[in-house]
Amino acid sequence: MFINIQKVKDKIAVIRNLEVIADADVAELYGVETKRINEAVKNNPDKFPASYMFVLNKSEVLELRSKISTTNVSAMNRNPTKVFTERGLYMLATILKGEQARDMTFAIIETFVKVRELKRELLELDQDAAFR
Repeated sequence: MFINIQKVKDKIAVIRNLEVIADADVAELYGVETKRINEAVKNNPDKFPASYMFVLNKSEVLELRSKISTTNVSAMNRNPTKVFTERGLYMLATILKGEQARDMTFAIIETFVKVRELKRELLELDQDAAFR
C-alpha cells in the first residue's frame, strides 16, 4: 500500500482558522464523485456537526481557490462547497467503503499527524530562538 502524504497535504487549506479539505478535493482523494461526498453528508447529517464540516460562503470559495490552485472547487458549482476538518474526514471514512477509501484514510491520518509534529517542532525552534 502506497500512501501519498504530499498529495493530501497539498489539499489542506486554512479557512476560519481550521485546517480543512474541500468536498471536491476529498472526492478526488477518495476516488469518488463529489456528489457521493454530498450524499454521505445528506444521508448522515448527525455525523457532521459544524466542527466536522461546514459550507463556504462565496468569498471563502474564492479564498480557497487562491490558496490552492489545484483545487477542484469551482465558484460555479450548483451545490455550495463543503469543507471537512480532520474530524469530518475521519467520519467520512466510516461511511465511504472500498480499498482506495481505506488507503486514503491512512494517508489523511498520517498527514495530519505530520502537520501537527511539524507545527510542534517549529514552536520549539521559535521558543529556543527566543531564549538566545
